[in-house]
Amino acid sequence: MSLLGNRVRRTEDPKFLTVGGSYVGDLRLPNATWAGFARSTVAHARIARIDVTAARTMPGVLGVFTAADLALTKAPSMFPGMVQPPFLRPFLATDRVRFVGECVVAIVAETPTQVADAAEAVIVEYEPLPVLVDVEDAATDRVLLFDEAGTNVCGQMPNLKVADFAGCEVVVHGRVHNQRMAVAPMEVRCAAAQWEGDRLVMYASCQGVHQVRGQLELAYGLPAERIRVITPDVGGGFGAKGFPHVEEMMLGELARLVGRPVQWVETRTENLLGMVHARGQVQSFTIGGTRDGRITAYHLDLLQEAGAYPNVGSMLTGAGFLMLTGCYDITNVGFNARSVVSNTVPVGAFRGAGRPEATAAIERAVDVFAAEIAMDPADVRRANLLPPFADGHTTATGTRYDSGAYGAALDRVLEAAGYEALRAEQQVRRGRGDRLLLGIGLSSYVEITAMAGPDGASEYGEVELRADGTVLAKTGSTPHGQGHVTTWAMLVSDELGVPMDAITVVFGDTDVIPHSQVTGGSRSAQVAGSSMVDASQRLVEAACAKAAELLEAAASDVVLDRDTGRFHVQGTPARSVGWGDLGAAADAAGVTLSGLSQFVQPGASFPFGAHCAVVEVDVETGMTRLVRLVAVDDCGTILNPLLADGQVHGGLATGAAQALLEEIRYDDDGNLLTSNFADYSIISAAELPSFERIEMVTRTPLNPMGAKGIGEAGTVGATPAVQNAVADALAHLGVRQVEMPCTPERVWQAIRAAR
Repeated sequence: MSLLGNRVRRTEDPKFLTVGGSYVGDLRLPNATWAGFARSTVAHARIARIDVTAARTMPGVLGVFTAADLALTKAPSMFPGMVQPPFLRPFLATDRVRFVGECVVAIVAETPTQVADAAEAVIVEYEPLPVLVDVEDAATDRVLLFDEAGTNVCGQMPNLKVADFAGCEVVVHGRVHNQRMAVAPMEVRCAAAQWEGDRLVMYASCQGVHQVRGQLELAYGLPAERIRVITPDVGGGFGAKGFPHVEEMMLGELARLVGRPVQWVETRTENLLGMVHARGQVQSFTIGGTRDGRITAYHLDLLQEAGAYPNVGSMLTGAGFLMLTGCYDITNVGFNARSVVSNTVPVGAFRGAGRPEATAAIERAVDVFAAEIAMDPADVRRANLLPPFADGHTTATGTRYDSGAYGAALDRVLEAAGYEALRAEQQVRRGRGDRLLLGIGLSSYVEITAMAGPDGASEYGEVELRADGTVLAKTGSTPHGQGHVTTWAMLVSDELGVPMDAITVVFGDTDVIPHSQVTGGSRSAQVAGSSMVDASQRLVEAACAKAAELLEAAASDVVLDRDTGRFHVQGTPARSVGWGDLGAAADAAGVTLSGLSQFVQPGASFPFGAHCAVVEVDVETGMTRLVRLVAVDDCGTILNPLLADGQVHGGLATGAAQALLEEIRYDDDGNLLTSNFADYSIISAAELPSFERIEMVTRTPLNPMGAKGIGEAGTVGATPAVQNAVADALAHLGVRQVEMPCTPERVWQAIRAAR
């Protein structure tokens, strides 16, 4: 009986819930030291003097290093050629600092406490420079962060022609600010490095060991065989751990300088000060169409915050282009995008990485258009959604969707939410002047997962039979909370007929896994999972040949009974051999039975769905409470509904958090005002309802399982649904827009401004 489609509990959980995981911070390398950093306390300044004399004499200190002491200079770009040389980040600041929290001095000592004390003793004299915090201000180039670049624009998308609005009966404009958010993984950044002879060994909390190794190769000028990267358990990544940060990459150099292993674990404040932030995109849209609800033109301008040094985040505008029209049939479109540096923490990837932003723009635009023509937003969506398709659809920007049934998703969510009854209740409350106003917000979304290059999306997988009949499954994917160990064991078990507890899943070591891709972009189930299936099938082929020898039959006549895990000649099951027999026979012959796969998915897949958010807004205080969030998220074939629910729930929470609560804030001088969880309002279960998830399955033709991604879908759809709900609650008062996050203060101000 197949395990797929069943709610199989995570096999990882007993360990995590009892003895706990094994994380980088748990390592105790022999004779290890600890590293830390003296960070800039100003957002923009020339460095006049650095005095480390007192720090070097502090107890337990083994070394205090400035940029001049390192063989490393500038960190390599994560996408060579995409970031121009003037914008590359130095490992330690040299002549100038560009954000509060930038590393200026590296310290190595016997204990973390001694490192912190020495950092306090470092003296840096700064000559302040004008500060740019607001991205729109930075885009004016009134102050340059990199004089040699001659501009603060670090990236620009080729423009599409401006959409033609000449024939539109109605044209409306709007602005959406996707505010900065903290990634805030439960496990902060941490790493450890040691030298084994001339070989660098790095322990990294990351989303891909080979991506870390690749960056170290460029930084240290070492060949791949002289670098080993190991990743144990990872306590959350969400995109921000897809590539190494400068602090982690410096550890190998610090270990060389002190001649001992070096470990580093940041504090939560350092995490908020130094780890990449998320989102940070200002969107200006124009949408036009007919008074009966047909959208005929759409134009979008994007201004993306890159932070002080361009990172992955500076390229998020690419997703805005790919997903410009969402799930709507709009062919008359225009697009423009720039990425701009400022005196803030660099922006990186975070759950959805550009797709929530693109969806926020088009979904907010649809609601604004619906309000302008006094039409129900559900009806406007129905009038403009693409019809169902199973063999692909190419959008106006050239994006090739795989399969979709967007109208069906909208119908399901409206029915499950009881949309008509909600609208009726809303009118009753408005009519009697209730203090608690009801708001209903919709979003219809499509997103891109397993982004593929010209050669497709691929991942390494190998399934090996051991002498005792158990199975070793090696995967290029790096789990950081998704439940990969359970899912891959389910897939292998189904193909081999071997119990899940006889399958060991191995990942995260460049000495064991020959190559891998970054685990992000919701690619794992469809690409790495397909690789596991393919490798298992290849092992079955090899095992049939071995079984044929034991059964004295032709290999073509031997079949595997997956229900029993035994091989027999077709039609004569009485005489059979099992995996244990084959493992022992192969071991005795000195051979290994295995299946190796490098599955390639030819293109990206496009999950989709529809969300309905219901909020209550206190008209006197502005307090907003999310009452319901009903979600249809179609990810194709569902491998494990329990794990899929978990992924969607986490995504919904992240989307609601952006709409209602979370925001990274700076003052005018570039000081971070949200440097801990007392100031940064990270969402918790107390602010969330029990989510209502409605399943829907539309298979993709791109892989044999028909699976699409699910890890980011909830975030993509939830953010605009909740924001739309807040605006909808206040629409009869004349409020058109409440900027995210829709805090009580912002909602209260919007109400007062409309009166």
